[in-house]
Amino acid sequence: MKKILVIAIAVICCFGSVEVKAQKVNKFGHIDFASLFEMMPEQDSIRTEYEKFYKSIENQLIAMQQELQTKYTAYQQGAATMSDIIREAKEKELNDLNNRMEEFQTSGQQKLSEKENALMAPLIEKARNAVQAVAKENGYTYIFNSTEGLLLYAEPSDDIMPLVKKKLKLK
Repeated sequence: MKKILVIAIAVICCFGSVEVKAQKVNKFGHIDFASLFEMMPEQDSIRTEYEKFYKSIENQLIAMQQELQTKYTAYQQGAATMSDIIREAKEKELNDLNNRMEEFQTSGQQKLSEKENALMAPLIEKARNAVQAVAKENGYTYIFNSTEGLLLYAEPSDDIMPLVKKKLKLK
C-alpha cells in the first residue's frame, strides 16, 4: 500500500510539473521598427555618405551626357560634308558612347543599391540587437514589427518602443 501511495505521488508530481510548464504564458510585444530606425542619430551620417556617392555617379553621368551631346551636335553640323566612311565612324562612335552611358547608368543604379545596403546593414543590426536585448530582459516571447502591417489581428500587446529607445539612449 505504501508503495502504491509513493508511486501515485510521484505520478502526480510528474504530471503537475508538466502542467505548470504547459501553462507558460507567451508575452507579445510590438514596435514600429521604421520609426525606431529613423530616430537613430547615425541616419544623418549615412544620408550624407550616400548623397556624396550618389553625386559622384550623377556627375559622371552628366559629363557623359554632355560629351554625347557635344559630339552629336558636331556630327549634325558636319554630316553633310563628311564622306561615307567618316560619317559611319562618327555614327559608330556616337552609338558606342550612348551604349557606354546606358551601361554606366545601369551599373550606377546597382552600385547605389549596394552602397545603401552596406551603409544601412550595421544600423539595422544595432537596432535588431537592441530589440532582442529588450525582449530577453523583459521576458517577451514574440515581438512583431508593426510597420509591416503583417498582422491582421492580434491580442493587445505591449509597445516596446520606449524600452528600446532607452536601450539605445534615444530621446
